Order: sequence, then structure tokens, then C-alpha cells
Amino acid sequence: MPEQSSLAEGHRRADGLDQQRAPYFEALSEYASVPRAAFHTPGHIQGKGGHDRLADLFGARTLELDLCTGLGNLDGVPGSALEQAEALAAAAYGADRSWFLVNGSTSGNQAMVISVCHPGDVILTSRNTHKAIVSALILAGVRPVYLAPELDPTSHIAHGVTPATVAAGLATHPQAKAVLIVRPTYYGTCSDVAGIAEVCHRHGIPLLVDEAWGAHLPFHPGLPAHAMALGADAAVTGTHKLTGAVTQASMLHVRGPLIDQERVEVVSKLLLSTSPSCLLYASLDVARMQLATDGERLLGTTIRLAEEARAALSEHPRLSCIDGHLVGRYGVEAVDPTRLCVNVVRTGHTGYEVARILLESFDVAVEMSDFANVLANVTIGHCGESVGRLTSALLAVADKLNDPAPPVAGFLESGLVHLPAQVMSPTQAFHARQERVALRSSVGRVAAEMAASYPPGIPVVVPGERLTAELVEYLALQVEAGCRIVGPRDPGLETIQVVCESALSPPARR
Repeated sequence: MPEQSSLAEGHRRADGLDQQRAPYFEALSEYASVPRAAFHTPGHIQGKGGHDRLADLFGARTLELDLCTGLGNLDGVPGSALEQAEALAAAAYGADRSWFLVNGSTSGNQAMVISVCHPGDVILTSRNTHKAIVSALILAGVRPVYLAPELDPTSHIAHGVTPATVAAGLATHPQAKAVLIVRPTYYGTCSDVAGIAEVCHRHGIPLLVDEAWGAHLPFHPGLPAHAMALGADAAVTGTHKLTGAVTQASMLHVRGPLIDQERVEVVSKLLLSTSPSCLLYASLDVARMQLATDGERLLGTTIRLAEEARAALSEHPRLSCIDGHLVGRYGVEAVDPTRLCVNVVRTGHTGYEVARILLESFDVAVEMSDFANVLANVTIGHCGESVGRLTSALLAVADKLNDPAPPVAGFLESGLVHLPAQVMSPTQAFHARQERVALRSSVGRVAAEMAASYPPGIPVVVPGERLTAELVEYLALQVEAGCRIVGPRDPGLETIQVVCESALSPPARR
């Protein structure tokens, strides 16, 4: 594994860029400091037309900085502040080119897929992918070949895919235009990107990585190596998720000859808002500067706090945590220590129930929960008091055994060990003639919509897949457990959209 801090520092020295600068933030601050008679968007004109309640909530300075792009040197001119800021980001992440994203990591995943694939092309991707990637498949009109992730029967979690699985997939589908994986997973486990990249490059195709949960990885040697350092050709980093940018602020990084950077530029402009937020751009610029100049110190504290909490929780007989012992098993090459995933099966509660108890009884809010686990993000924004509060609350819940134990055994296997048959591509199913049927009556039908528990946002069913009894039962169990389901028209999932049988039949000959 490459040594992280020295690698990132090497990029910075080689490019001769000053990572202490935040050119977009500086240009925005300078422009907003001059009083002007403004007649452009947004209509509140730096807060002058906004309601007092907005200023009271957001702060007057925030509204003053909420400007449209294209003013002064912000964007749209050679050598703009945005270009400078993106160049600094590329240097920090070891990329040839980086793009600031204001539509979240979703838009970055969509840009990666559409940039390397055309309608009808084949792409290999892990089946425990995020719903954002499914949206990219639908928009791009590509046909996915799903790679089965490795399953951990103890934590009931699907981890990554292995280089061997990718090699087998490419041997069967040599026409594939790219491989797209998620790494780290929502739970913090990392596939062998270097090995997968080698397989992809042997076939002359790019490796795309949804690294939405890995924006912090290049900036501390105690963290897993990041995708660009391991040979990935493109990676999306969700800068808002675990670092200092504001919500929806992400980045897309590209490197090497296998991806046409000019096409990425065109595609990104098609997908991103034509009215991007200066505030989001500025937050990306400052977040990169913070990580590049002080990330090792900040993340060192973060790792220490997370490890202390993990050790305390793991001592409880009813709790267990994902940790480095997974490395070398279930396709796990590394584990992000800042992701605190706690298995709560032995408490007699589901993860959903534990998350509700933490919020309602202890005022502790976790990132996500599933049937078996709760997951907490430990970030540069935490201190010993806040992490200690989380730890104490979890230990208190575990001290009180609930009976009976939740029905978690086998729930994951129904959806991921036996992948459902793909009858149509996601795009074909999404646009096919559809009808609404009761969920319990949908066994054997082909799904026309996606259904994913959120978070983590991993689809239980994807458009084009044939619904099985196991999948339907699992969806019903999730609804019963109070999980939020996203994707279907009916959020209560009493009904589901399926492809009309007539749309599955080949057209009659004339």
C-alpha cells in the first residue's frame, strides 16, 4: 500500500502549487466585499430582498456570498478562480484533472458512466452499489453485468468484489467498456483496487470508483490508500460526507489515457446545474485546503477517537465492531477506521430499533442503521465528549437485553447471494409499459422501478430484475421494521411498478 501522506505531498511538490491557498474562496470573498448595484441572480440580491428570517437563520454574510457564477474572476474566463481551485484539488488527489460538483456524488457517478459508455454498451459493476449508480445506468442506457460482492455472515454485510470476480466477469463479457466499483463501501470496507485496476488495464478498459465515502483517505497514513493512488482511472469523492464541505459538494477526479477528459468536461456540463452555488464551490476549495495542509493532524485525532470507541464497544458481550480483522477476508483489502459500524444483533434489537432508541432516549443521531447494525461517522468535527456520549449510549442500550432477538438471519442472503435474474436493462424496464400491482402479488414479475432502503441506499431490487419470493419478503420486512424506502412511487411499498407482460414478449412478425 503506498504511503499516503508522502504520496499526497509528492503530488503537491511536483505541481508546484500552494495548497495553503483557497483561490475560489478568496475571489468570492473579495468580490462580495465591494458594494455594487447588482441586477443579476439570485433575486434576493445578496440578502437585500430576502426575508429577515433567512438572515436570522443563515446569517447575513452567507446571503451576501450567495452570488451567481461568472462574476469577476470566479468562473468562465481563462485562469479563473474555479480553474485554479480545481487544479489544486487535482494535485491533492493525484489526478490529471478534477471537477467540482454541486449536485453531489450522484452527478459524478453519472458523469463517469456516460463519459465512457454509449447506449447499449456493457459495464461491470458490483451489485451492492448505491442507487446513484443505478440512476447513472438508466440515464446512460447501458446494460450492467452485476458482480456478486463478498458476504460476511457475522456482520450480515456485503463487502467488496475481488479481482478474481472482476477477471471472471471480463472473461465472460469481454465487450465491457468499464468496471465500476464502490470503495469504500458505506460500512468502510475497501476492495483491492490495485488488483482490480490491473485486471481492467490488462483488458484495456478503465476502472471507475465510487469513492464517495473516501474524500479524506489521501491525507493520513493510517487510512486506506485512495483510489487514484492505486490505479483507478476515475473516482468520485463526496467531500461533504466526512470532511469540511457543505452538503452536495463533491469532486470528480480523472487520470490517465483511458478516459477522454474533454468528453468528461462536456458530460459534466450536461449533468450539472447551470446555476451552481458559489457557496458550495467555496466550501470545496476550503475543505481541500484544510485537508491538504492540516489533514494529518486532524485525522490523527479522528482515528484515535474512533479506535477508542471501537475498543470500548467491542468489550461488551452483546456488541461487536468492524475492524482490521476483516482484512484478507470477504474481499476486504483495508478498513477505514473512522467508520464505526456496530453489530447489535445480540442485544435483541434490530439496528433500526437501536438507532431510534439512541435518538429518542439519548439525543444521539447515527448515520444509518440496517437490520443488524448501526453506523456512526467519526470525523474531524468530533471531540472526545461527543464520541464518548455515543459510546455510553450504545453500552447502555446493550446492557438491557431485549427479547426476542430480531429476525436477521438470512435476510441478506435473499438479495445478494442469489442475484435476481436480469430480464431487461434498467433503462429498458424504466421506459417500458408498466402497471402497478400489490407487492405480495409481484413474485415472478419484472420490476420497473427501484426500491432501496435509505440509508445505505443499496437497491434491493433494480429495474429489469425479476422479483423473487425472497426479495418480496425482504422488502416487506424492511417496511415493517420502519426502514425508509426510496425509489418506488408508493413509498409504503404496498404496491410496486412492474413491466407489463406484453412488453416482455417479442413483437409479432408481419
